[in-house]
Amino acid sequence: MLKLNNAVLLLVDIQGKLAHMMHEKERLFANLRKLIKGIQVLGIPVLWVEQNPVGLGPTIPEVADLLTDSTPIGKMSFSSCRNDRFLQALKNLDRNQVLIAGIEAHICVYQTAVDLVNMGVGVQVVTDAVSSRTAENKAIGLQRMRDAGAGLTSVETALFELLEVAEGEAFKALLKIVK
Repeated sequence: MLKLNNAVLLLVDIQGKLAHMMHEKERLFANLRKLIKGIQVLGIPVLWVEQNPVGLGPTIPEVADLLTDSTPIGKMSFSSCRNDRFLQALKNLDRNQVLIAGIEAHICVYQTAVDLVNMGVGVQVVTDAVSSRTAENKAIGLQRMRDAGAGLTSVETALFELLEVAEGEAFKALLKIVK
């Protein structure tokens, strides 16, 4: 089970023109926004990475506009775990559960998830907040991540699992976000 004091959200490569080529991009963008807003309500830290930001461009405004209190970590490797700045940022948070969302499911999300699992980190892939250019590649990425030991979840499942109770201000705020 995900725990508030042990989880971090990792957003992977939601950038430029590539993001707009994703299968069901409108649904992806809407779910990413719900996930980020919900995570912020719960006070969970967010890390975000950008693949070759000079070549692919910045994180799309639909996502970046919600992350004004942090900056992305640029990387050239497909796996975020092959980037020292990312590894140090994760280590500094001292958390051992990573919710992962972003693109592309079968490349950067997949390689990052597998590397995290191999490092002993609990990984939950937010299936409705990841995508690839084709549905087939998304399905392959999800299958391979699951086979490697990552769990699969959804935006609502993850948020309410972290919340644990159906009461309080955070519960009311999450209800507004997911509706």
